[in-house]
Amino acid sequence: MKRSHINYAVDKAHAIAETFRVSLPDFAYFTVDAWRQQDQTRWREVLDLQLGWDITDFGRGDFAQTGLTLLTLRNGLMGSVNYPKPYAEKMLQIQQDQQTPWHFHRHKMEDIVNRGGGDLCMQLAWATSDDGYDARRIVEVSVDGQWRTVDAGETLVLKPGQGVCLPPRLYHRFWAEKAFVLGWEISMVNDDLHDNHFLEPGGRFPVIEEDEPVKWLLCSEYSRL
Repeated sequence: MKRSHINYAVDKAHAIAETFRVSLPDFAYFTVDAWRQQDQTRWREVLDLQLGWDITDFGRGDFAQTGLTLLTLRNGLMGSVNYPKPYAEKMLQIQQDQQTPWHFHRHKMEDIVNRGGGDLCMQLAWATSDDGYDARRIVEVSVDGQWRTVDAGETLVLKPGQGVCLPPRLYHRFWAEKAFVLGWEISMVNDDLHDNHFLEPGGRFPVIEEDEPVKWLLCSEYSRL
């Protein structure tokens, strides 16, 4: 993924948040130069837990088709005395027809919410014991406290304001239809390094081509400070 695309995606994410009247924390507006001017000891939680921007093409090389813009707002670390929060929160920005590929989380339970825009479309399927895709098992999930039953791979549509609870080991893929979607994730502690399993080869983080200077550091790049 090109650095220019990442810089543009964060610029666009700021504009979209403003359009939806969503106020973001200070660190969401720190350029790389602003980060270097900060007293980083005061921002240790942000740096240690990798709060901040997360722009990914999932290793597919086509962000417009397969990609996601995330901002991790808060998180914890299991077993940590310093960061005992058992929960995480993320803003998700999903471009029209942009998909997040099939994956599940081994331990994390999460709610995915459509905060506004178009339809958030999602397909679900249980993982098998060997991490395959169970095409036969019926899926039952809670949508805003109402139990919904769908076949494996059937499309579940979340209208603005609706959210679904996804338990561990439930494969899911999602995309936006009709318009851009502002999504939100409320979950157990998030661990993108160890807790994700993708059905098809790819990757959680992009391989970056440095075609222009860094403007916005991704949360996975704080070591560059």
